[in-house]
Amino acid sequence: MKTRYQKTMSGGEAVVECMQIEGVEHVFTVPGESFLAVLDALEHQTSIRLVVNRHEGGAGFMGEGYAKASGKPGVVMATRGVGATNASIAIHTAYQDSTPLVVFLGQVQREFRGREGFQEVDFDRGFHDLAKDTIEITDAQRVPELVQKAFRVAQTGRPGPVLVSLPEDMLKDEALMTFGPAAHKPKPAPSKEETDKFRELLQQSKRPVVIAGGGVQLSGAEEALRLFAEKYSIPVIAGFRRQDLIDNHHPNYVGHMGLGAARSLVKHFQEADLVIALGTRLSEATSQDYTLVGWEQSLIHVDVDPNTIGKVYAPNLGIVADLKMALEAFTEMICNQTWEEWLQTCKRSFDRIVEKPGDDSIYTSVVETLYNRLPEEALLTNDAGNYATWVNGLFRLKRPNSFIGPANGAMGYGLPAAVGAKLFAPERPVVALCGDGGFMMTMQEIETSIREEAPVICIVFNNRMYGTIRMHQEMHYPEKVIGTDLGTVDFAKMAEAMGANGYTVETGEGFRTTLENALLSGKTTVIDVKCDDEPYVAYRKTIDDMRKTFRS
Repeated sequence: MKTRYQKTMSGGEAVVECMQIEGVEHVFTVPGESFLAVLDALEHQTSIRLVVNRHEGGAGFMGEGYAKASGKPGVVMATRGVGATNASIAIHTAYQDSTPLVVFLGQVQREFRGREGFQEVDFDRGFHDLAKDTIEITDAQRVPELVQKAFRVAQTGRPGPVLVSLPEDMLKDEALMTFGPAAHKPKPAPSKEETDKFRELLQQSKRPVVIAGGGVQLSGAEEALRLFAEKYSIPVIAGFRRQDLIDNHHPNYVGHMGLGAARSLVKHFQEADLVIALGTRLSEATSQDYTLVGWEQSLIHVDVDPNTIGKVYAPNLGIVADLKMALEAFTEMICNQTWEEWLQTCKRSFDRIVEKPGDDSIYTSVVETLYNRLPEEALLTNDAGNYATWVNGLFRLKRPNSFIGPANGAMGYGLPAAVGAKLFAPERPVVALCGDGGFMMTMQEIETSIREEAPVICIVFNNRMYGTIRMHQEMHYPEKVIGTDLGTVDFAKMAEAMGANGYTVETGEGFRTTLENALLSGKTTVIDVKCDDEPYVAYRKTIDDMRKTFRS
């Protein structure tokens, strides 16, 4: 295809032409009458697969999960204000997770704007704090310019969601369109002066640690991170829900800094005299409520986005660079020191934690079975819920890029994100981990997975409560339970009604047999794990433990 060319076509056709230039292969949507012209143009091509969802929230999560799995922008379409607001939770997820997402939103006709037309919302004002950018196209001739800008903005710098508002009548207008080449992601490298300063700070250190975030994955720097850590024997800590940056069995990996982080890990981090923050915004969860980095510690912060550096902690050295380019430069520099003894101190603490026997709950049994029985290439998606504390405590990921979870803790994420990931990687087993509260928010996307032939395994930890909120309730208002109990739902039967396999299990042995059957079936399977008789509300913590914490 030419790098720049002109065509006469409608605004709707030009939107699809831009998608093809950008290499889009999947579009997730709930259809709406406001963008029928785009749907019509999609019908006349074969390179883009339209995935029709049951809810815009599901479409958004599916596109976001697809983007995380593929490293390419996810593309979502929704109609006007009602569809956009349904999708807003996924847009917020993409923003806090730095996930490239392009969201096309149907809009009322141009002459109706500002009159509170049917389903009208001012997307620029309404989504200002949720999106990286918002664009409204009022002139069909500018569709290529502005849609291609949306793809470029979504992917470059700190990636994020870009909203493109498409007035219904504009999409029908014809114009001579000028198309440019696909977006290019710049890869800035550190300067020699910055590399020299990095080496100076590193050589002065006695106890350096790396805290690594999503920027490592977004730049494809997983291997570069491993080589850097190995060369200098530096402990590597993953940021919140980024524990798949490196094989968790690797000698340099010493833990995951997120909700419920191990006390020994926090202690070692605070003992460090140099913190090397790579591609992380040092979020509330990663930084332990913004308390993790002390004034006496030196901080090197490397990120592709200049606005991220110094946003939480002022660094001794801030470097604006692509993480892969930066890590390769740091590995190639001349520095003959290593920190093996310090690494082993951190590693011993981590090994003691992961090798310690779990509790006697069904949660432990299920997670241990997943760890032992899932193939190495399996990909896990995570919803919101306290069951995840067992996953964080017991499941050591066996390879990079094998875990997808929402950093903003969005409920309803696990299942649709799994389907989106499966559509990108059909050869990999994909397993969604959900609580019953989150699962029921988007479980209708089971039917989407059946219709789209994207089979996933969904494990529902069913304790008939909003468990995370119950935990906090017991910690702060012990024995005063309100608003957290849920009713009884037969998830297995609901799955079967949508064409999936459905199982109910109550024991660890029952789960082992069921999981093996699910892996062999090649069909979407829901496993309803009954946990409602368990006293546990978090890993190794019972309801009584929560109450004792309050009293103490």
